[in-house]
Amino acid sequence: MRYEAPETIEKACQLLAAEAGHARVLAGGTDLLVQIKTDVLDPSVVIDIKKIAATRTITSDAAGFKIGAAVTGAELKEHDALKAAWPGLVEAANLIGSTQVQGRATLGGNLCNGSPAADSVPALIAAGAKAQIVGPEGRRELAVEDVMIGVRKLALTKGEIIVSFTVPARPKHGGDAYLRFIPRTEMDIAVVGCGVALELDASGTCTAARLSLGAVAERPLLVAEAGRALVGTKVDAAAIEAAAAAASAACRPIDDKRGTKVFRIQVAGVLARRTIQLALDRANGKTGATH
Repeated sequence: MRYEAPETIEKACQLLAAEAGHARVLAGGTDLLVQIKTDVLDPSVVIDIKKIAATRTITSDAAGFKIGAAVTGAELKEHDALKAAWPGLVEAANLIGSTQVQGRATLGGNLCNGSPAADSVPALIAAGAKAQIVGPEGRRELAVEDVMIGVRKLALTKGEIIVSFTVPARPKHGGDAYLRFIPRTEMDIAVVGCGVALELDASGTCTAARLSLGAVAERPLLVAEAGRALVGTKVDAAAIEAAAAAASAACRPIDDKRGTKVFRIQVAGVLARRTIQLALDRANGKTGATH
């Protein structure tokens, strides 16, 4: 196995595109290195992107935030402006593994590992995040919900790398949240995860809403029907119940040792209710609201 650490995204793309064998990108390595050690993967080359400045920075302007794909969960937590604007996203990233793992785990790696149960992905989808992709054919942008197309399968072509994510500015009366169900209290894989972001007008009417689920299908889902159930309402009990029903209806889970199909479908509805309420509290200025 060969190790490369290019300092430009162009060089990284060239290395990926030219490799005849199995190439893998290294960001934090919390999934990749374990998979190599346990012989799940045997790449011919590992391309470390941490020396590429664009993958390691967080910048912001009036339009929102740009987060490098190799920025760690711990670094997200230290960014006060991002944490204030999108607390659910930051919290989701910091549910990945232990404190030590959060010092290495990255948004890009969590997405590109291709797990339907990735914690940060539903939060990114709910926030309306877009992936900035660079490859041999140039640059393109893809909504995060369209990046993963199946278990361990991505909508990236040979030589392409996700460099960063853009997240819009938080609306004046906006809030987001991410909650998950796990069998243990810490350091476990989500049986179901739910991300919600919503926006209210001055009267408290919901003008926009996005709900995303993880671990209930072959990839994280954007449940458009759940968002539509909230828009135009005061996000009252009836609207929340309708959104929760839409969330459960969208599930197409599997039975495994962590949960049955029936259980996951039920939990998706429960989590949807709780996550919507938390996002609503935050949109209404209850900054102390927490999961």
